[in-house]
Amino acid sequence: MPRRFPNDSALAHADTIACRTLLAEGSRSFSAAALLLPRRVRDPATALYAFCRLADDTIDEAHGGLGAIAELRGRLTRVYADRPIDHPADRAFARAVAKFDIPRVLPDALLEGFEWDAQGRRFESLSAVCAYAARVAGSVGAMMAILMGARDRDRLARACELGVAMQLTNIARDVGEDARSGRLYLPLEWLRDAGVDIDAFIRNPRHTPAVGAVVRRLLDTADRMYRQADAGIARLPVSCRPGIRAARALYAAIGAEVRRAGYDSVSRRASTGWGRKVLLLAGALQPLHRRASTLDLPPLEETRFLVDAVEVTVSQPAEQYG
Repeated sequence: MPRRFPNDSALAHADTIACRTLLAEGSRSFSAAALLLPRRVRDPATALYAFCRLADDTIDEAHGGLGAIAELRGRLTRVYADRPIDHPADRAFARAVAKFDIPRVLPDALLEGFEWDAQGRRFESLSAVCAYAARVAGSVGAMMAILMGARDRDRLARACELGVAMQLTNIARDVGEDARSGRLYLPLEWLRDAGVDIDAFIRNPRHTPAVGAVVRRLLDTADRMYRQADAGIARLPVSCRPGIRAARALYAAIGAEVRRAGYDSVSRRASTGWGRKVLLLAGALQPLHRRASTLDLPPLEETRFLVDAVEVTVSQPAEQYG
């Protein structure tokens, strides 16, 4: 079927540049890791992350209103109908969706996670937190795997797991910032078990050993998922491994900073400077050390629907984009 929007190479290139500019400030970790991806993956990945960034910004500008979610679902419908709105991120993402046959279940899951944010959901258990993380980050991991030609079940499972681990790291880093905005993503049952008065914490967020113990448990869970995801990274195309290893290292380093701060992510927000980022990027270029494989572990129960959504077929070669 012919496209219903212009697809000349000059416009495609201009859209990619616009997406890259959009991400330069708001998505620094992705921008850094993307430098190590081959162009055939970097350009559609930039389109994917730009659409995600745009969606996040749209919701922020609407102060989390559900109307923004409806608007984004409408834009996504137009993307999948090859009639994106006149915006570089929408056009670029539509090209990626068509070229790589990205199942709509994946970006729909992302928007569902944003909807949970807009509803102000809190999560009773670790499984509930992981279900949220599967939507806002595991879905992106699955789409990234598709861009790299990894549509088999094992590698998809590990890609989703990597996304969940990254989101758990984000949650651990942003406890104070989220609480001051009335949001809470830590497992409620863990907080109660640690003796934290949840309502009092939201009213007056402050670091305590009890809150720190919950942050530590979450980071321990993320670290376990990072280690399991390593087997999937080791099975990616050779040219793609450094970029994904870099993304994994950048996020894991944020968790390490939280640990160094005594698990206090209430009075401070952990970050890594550019010097540290450069060292991590350089490390991602080093040869992988062989470890016992976790490739054939089943998917997390919370990400299984994402893995199931990707039809296991031989994907077309991703030699060019745009």
